[in-house]
Amino acid sequence: MSPHRWDFISDNRADFGVKRICRVLGASRAGYYRHLATEQVRTERQAEEKRTVSEIRAIHAEHQGAYGAPRVHAELRARGRRINRKRVTRLMRINHIVGRHLRKKKRTTIADRAAPPTPDLVMRDFTADTLNTRW
Repeated sequence: MSPHRWDFISDNRADFGVKRICRVLGASRAGYYRHLATEQVRTERQAEEKRTVSEIRAIHAEHQGAYGAPRVHAELRARGRRINRKRVTRLMRINHIVGRHLRKKKRTTIADRAAPPTPDLVMRDFTADTLNTRW
């Protein structure tokens, strides 16, 4: 249920009544009243998330954008914040905060496929007369 429906019900409840609007929209009255009851908790959570995002941005800027979610989470924990790593990841994703990625390693040796295989100078023998005799 989108929060816009709950806002619509709140705006028009004086004119039509909650029961009628909920029936037309296909929403439950209990859901609407639950939404009203938890509004303060939601606003507190949003304010807390704004503070957390500003702290995440500060940590990210301190380290020149190199820190991703795991390191930002560790830094927050070191600063005394109790926060879940998944929450840090979600907040960073929503706010488009991304750490630097490792560069792809440059391949310095490229094998020559046309070259003949090197000779076996040690003369290794891998044949076995019976099972489980050579290791």
